[in-house]
Amino acid sequence: MRHSVSLSAIAPVAVLCVVGVLRSAPPAAPKVVNDGYGDFVYVPAGAFRMGDNFNEGESRERPAHVVELDAFYIGKYEMTNREWRKFRDDPGYDDPKFWPNGWVVPKDQVSYWTNPQNHGGGTPNSDDYPVLGVNWDSATAYCNWLSAKTGKKYRLPTEAEWEKAARGTDQRKFPWGNVIDRSYANYVGANRFDTGSAPGFYDGSKRGDLQTHSNASPYGAFDMAGSVWEWCQDWYNRGYYSVSPRKNPKGPENGAYRVVRGGSFFVESFELRSSQRSAAWPSFHAHRMIGFRAAREP
Repeated sequence: MRHSVSLSAIAPVAVLCVVGVLRSAPPAAPKVVNDGYGDFVYVPAGAFRMGDNFNEGESRERPAHVVELDAFYIGKYEMTNREWRKFRDDPGYDDPKFWPNGWVVPKDQVSYWTNPQNHGGGTPNSDDYPVLGVNWDSATAYCNWLSAKTGKKYRLPTEAEWEKAARGTDQRKFPWGNVIDRSYANYVGANRFDTGSAPGFYDGSKRGDLQTHSNASPYGAFDMAGSVWEWCQDWYNRGYYSVSPRKNPKGPENGAYRVVRGGSFFVESFELRSSQRSAAWPSFHAHRMIGFRAAREP
C-alpha cells in the first residue's frame, strides 16, 4: 500500500526549520582580541552598580547608581613602552589630524622617556614597563592613530567603562576582591624608588610564584589598581553622578580636567579602590604617575 504525505503537513515543519536557522544565536564574541597592538579583553554588555557602595570614600564617588553599558574591549595591560614606540616611531605621530585640536606634542618634550629610574622607553630593558608622563592629548592621539592603522574603533574608555572593567558586577572593592596588600598591587612604598611596575607582574600564575596573587579584574584586565593612574575619556565633575544618565554615560560636556582612575605607585592602598575618582589637567605632559590603557569597540 502506498502512503501519501500531505504537503500541508510538511510545510509547517519546513518553516520551523528555516526560522530556527534564522533565529540561531550569533557566535559569541571572542574573549580576547589582538589586532597586532596588544591583547584586549572583552567586557559584555549589561548593567552594574557604579560608585562607592561601601560608603567609605569621598562624596565625588556618590551616589552609587546603576549604569547600563554596551559591550566593549579594554586593554589587558596598561600601555607599555613597546606599544607606545610603534606610534612614536611612525610618521603618523606628527600628523595633526590624530591630535586633539591639531596640537602635536613634540617627541623631545615627552617626559621620562629617557629617564632610567622610571624605566623610560628610551632606556635599555624598558619595553615591558608602562609608558609614563603621557598626557590625555597624546593618549587620545594614539587611539586615533591606532583606529586608522587597524580599521577598528579605538579610544580611551569612559569612566563608567573603566569602572565596570575593573570591578565587574558583584560590588567588589578592588579588581580581585575586598582586601589588599602588597602581593596584589604596586602602591607607595612598594619599591626603593616608587615608579610603575611591569604589566602582569602581579599575575602569580604567569610568574610561577605562588606567593604573588593575581590582580586581574573579573574580565582579565591586569593592574587596574596601582602602578599608574589611567586616563579616561570623560571630563571631570565631582558632582556628575547625581545627574549621570543610566545608559552609556560619557561624562560632562566640558570641564577643566579629565578623569584618571586606578591609583598609582605614589598613593596609599585606600586610593586604589575601584570606585575612587581623581582628575588631572589633560594637556600637561609631565604627570609622572599617569599612563593609560585603550578601549576598543567590538
